[in-house]
Amino acid sequence: MKRLLLPAVLLIGAAFAADDAKPAAEAPKEFVLFNGKSLDDWESVDVGGSGMVELEGGVMIINQGESVSGAVYKKAAALPMTNYEITLEAKRLQGVDFFVGLTFPVGDVKHCATLVCGGWGGSVTGISSINGLDASENNTSSYQRYEDDKWYAVKLRVTPENLSVWIGEKQVIDEDIQEKKIGVRPGPIESYLPLSLTTFNTTAAIRNMKLKPLPAKK
Repeated sequence: MKRLLLPAVLLIGAAFAADDAKPAAEAPKEFVLFNGKSLDDWESVDVGGSGMVELEGGVMIINQGESVSGAVYKKAAALPMTNYEITLEAKRLQGVDFFVGLTFPVGDVKHCATLVCGGWGGSVTGISSINGLDASENNTSSYQRYEDDKWYAVKLRVTPENLSVWIGEKQVIDEDIQEKKIGVRPGPIESYLPLSLTTFNTTAAIRNMKLKPLPAKK
């Protein structure tokens, strides 16, 4: 029996050594959605009277149209549908309505919502729509002051349980979405699913847009 003990111990030790030799799990890959070099991954959408989307000095310019203007990210199907964060910087160059209309998937490509910054005359911030109520009507609605020609850092976090938004360091949305109906506002924005940037009667500049996957909650 004593002769068998040493090989057994060696085998167990080798097993632990093999586990230790396994490489650590890699951090989730960050996706650069807009790199400031081209708009190849974006498709401008005209819903009638929409402004042009252009690249100017490393910045995406969504020009003012008669209503909604913007572009759809063409590779959205390859991105996470939940457990992710989107970050970007945006500023309003001209106009009096929303300069960030970030439409994003919530679970799958058919269920999307839109983060609106500066809507309804320039200050309303919220998410459209939750239980059929748009950003001016539901719990996510707030009034934020936005100055023209000033960059604002925007962060959106999407999980199966929650939608959260920060403007700069300030958290402006923390909404539980379990057992709630999520969808975009009926109308032109339905042409911009599942991931897009839009404005309404406003010219905006966008830069540094990225998506970071988040670990699923255990």
